Amino acid sequence: MIVLDNVTKRYPGSQDVLSNASLQIEQGEMVYVTGHSGAGKSTLLKLIAAIERPSNGTVLINQQNVSKLRESALPYIRRKFGLVFQDHKLLYDRSCFHNVALPLAINGITGADAAKRIRAALDKVGLLHKEKMMPITLSGGEQQRLAIARAVVSRPSILIADEPTGHLDQTYADDILSLFSAFQQVGVTVIIATHDALTTAKQPHKVLHLNQGRLSMPEVSV
Repeated sequence: MIVLDNVTKRYPGSQDVLSNASLQIEQGEMVYVTGHSGAGKSTLLKLIAAIERPSNGTVLINQQNVSKLRESALPYIRRKFGLVFQDHKLLYDRSCFHNVALPLAINGITGADAAKRIRAALDKVGLLHKEKMMPITLSGGEQQRLAIARAVVSRPSILIADEPTGHLDQTYADDILSLFSAFQQVGVTVIIATHDALTTAKQPHKVLHLNQGRLSMPEVSV
C-alpha cells in the first residue's frame, strides 16, 4: 500500500510544486495521474519512488515512512520499484540484452539466472528476437517496450511510468497500455502519469488529477 498524508514539495527558490497532497493506493491497483504540463505529476511520482523527499507530510510504502529513511537505506526501498521514464534513458552503446541486464547487475544478479530473467522480460514485451540489436535501430514504440522490459526485469511490486505514451501514435500507445494492464493483472501496482485525457477515458481504473500542485479526490474513469 502507498499512502501520502498532507505531502507538500517545494524546491529552493520556487513555490510549492505539490501542496498538501493525500492519497492511498492499494497493492495491485492501476492508477492514472493526470494534469497539465507542470501540474506536479513527475514530482508526485518521484516522491512515491523515494527519488525525492517531501518538504512536509508523510510518504508511506507498505507502512514504512520513506520520508524518514537514512540515505543508506533508500536503495533497498527503491528495489520495490520499476521506473519507466518519458525519455527512455536507454544506453545506446549497449545492446537490448545489456540494457535490460543493467538493473540486475546493480543488484549483483549475473550469469545464467540473469540471462533467463532478461530473456523472459524481453519476451514479455515482444522484443526477444531483437536482443542483440542496438536501441537506436528500434522504433519509438519498441524503445518504450525496451524501457518497460528493463523496469520489470527485477520483478518490482510497483511499476511507475511517466508519460509512457507521450510520443507514440495511438496504435503503439494502446499496445503499451495493454502491457501495463497485463502487469497489473498479475498483482503489480501500476502508476501512470499522463496528460492525455483520451487515454484515461478508455481505462476503467482510478484517476488522480493534479491542477497547479493540488490533488483532486480520486475518481474512476468511465
